[in-house]
Parts: sequence; structure tokens; C-alpha cells
Amino acid sequence: MKTTTIKGYNLKVNVNNFTISYDDIGEGGIPIIFLHGYPFDKTMWHGQIDFLKTSHRAIACDIRGFGKSKDEESTLSIDLFGDDLMQFMDQLNIDKAIICGLSMGGYLALNVMKRFPSHFEALILCDTQCIADTTEGKEKRYKTIEEIEAEGVTNFNEGFIKKVFHKDSIKNKTKLVEQLRNVVFTNSKNIITKGFAALAEHSETCSSLSKISIPTLIICGREDQVTPLAQSEFMNKNIKGSILHIIDNAGHVSNLEQPKEFNKYLGDFLTDLSGFDVLNN
Repeated sequence: MKTTTIKGYNLKVNVNNFTISYDDIGEGGIPIIFLHGYPFDKTMWHGQIDFLKTSHRAIACDIRGFGKSKDEESTLSIDLFGDDLMQFMDQLNIDKAIICGLSMGGYLALNVMKRFPSHFEALILCDTQCIADTTEGKEKRYKTIEEIEAEGVTNFNEGFIKKVFHKDSIKNKTKLVEQLRNVVFTNSKNIITKGFAALAEHSETCSSLSKISIPTLIICGREDQVTPLAQSEFMNKNIKGSILHIIDNAGHVSNLEQPKEFNKYLGDFLTDLSGFDVLNN
């Protein structure tokens, strides 16, 4: 049975044999669905939801296993996340959406674009990439998982936090860094390792970029160490008509580090879509 439209934060809906937690704020024709990175949660998009809430319908959901979308049992994968997302949209009576994903959320966005392209009106890719892990990269991830299993999550989590932020943010935005650190440490060791394995096993989507025909915005922090700028430039080159914006003084979480600049690019993109009646259907 499909849900009626309820607005607010930390809403819940049952899909695909588990419960998704999500925020659904504002009104509009075509909703914008925000997908967080690993190992974060939907709260990383609060700055974007606040920015859009008076003019658009903005939805942010916790991906299976993360945040309040608890699932300690399933084997996590990007394909599974994609199945969840499509059932989530169906439960909320959303036939078409604009999808915005950062990092792992971008992997998910590209996954569903490849598998279910007719359900999306526009695409926003933030600090992400289309490549799969190399054999060496995959082996490195699984070695890290072994280390987490043996030693716990603290060293991994602290190292990851330092890696995702620009050096100036580490020094000058201590409150922001601590907020994200708290989110990361909320995850169980089980979810940290299962999520990392899902990243290791995700499939490439580079070969499908040329088939993307909807408006596409790509945003990347210039100092992104996790998914380097070259990967965004590659996607920009291979997605016809896509727009690339590079944010200075930002690393892997550009929407958190430079929210005003990020929101300007987001708002301009959505305004341009409105001119094409995408948001008013």
C-alpha cells in the first residue's frame, strides 16, 4: 500500500523488507532526492534542504544500513540500494525525480540512471566517479576491512574524516568536522565494513555516460582526495551537455565545506530547469 504525502523530518516508510528513514520538506512538481555519501547520513543535506524548502520539494533519505535506516543483516550493495530507491519512490508516488548524489550517493545515482533512466528528469553528481575499483584498489579495501575487524573502527574513521575535508576546514571549521565525525562514529563496525565492501564491489557506469540525455550538473571540490577532480572532468566530457562547477577550498564534502557556493550552483541549475518546465510538470 502506497503512503500518503507526509512532510517533515525523520519520516519512515517500509520498502524492500526494511524501513527507510527520510526527510521530505517543501512543495514542488518534480522532487529532488538527495543521496548521501559513505559513511554519512541524510543530515549532510540539511543545508541544501533549508536552501530549497521555500521553492522546491526536497527529499533526503538514509541509505540502507546508515543513519536511521537500520539494517545490520543484509549484504549491502549499490544494486540493492538502487532497488530500495525505486521502491521508495513508488511508495511516495514519485514517478519522476531529480536525483542528487554525493560520493557513494553518486554511485547510486549513476546505477539507477543506467537501470531505470525513464524515472529521472535531471541528474546532479557531487564529488563522485563512474569507475569501479581496480583489482589493486579492491584488494586494498578488503585489507582495510580486515584491519577494522581486528582493531575496531577508530583509526579508520579518524583517517577518513581527515581525508574528506580540505586542510583549511580541518583547521578552521572544527564544529563542522566534529559534527561529521559524530555521524561517522554512529555507524556500527558491521555497517562500516559492509558498506566498504559494497564500494569495493560496485560496477563501473562510465560505459553508460554517453546514454545520459537529461540535464546534468557535476560539482567537485578542487582538493577532493577521495574522488579526484579528474574523475568529474571525465564525466563532464562524456555526459553530453553536462555542466561542471569546481569549488575551491573544498575537499570531498563540498556541500558542507562551501555551502553558499554549492547552493548557488544548485539553485542556478534548478532555475534553468524551470525554464524548460522540468520542475513544473
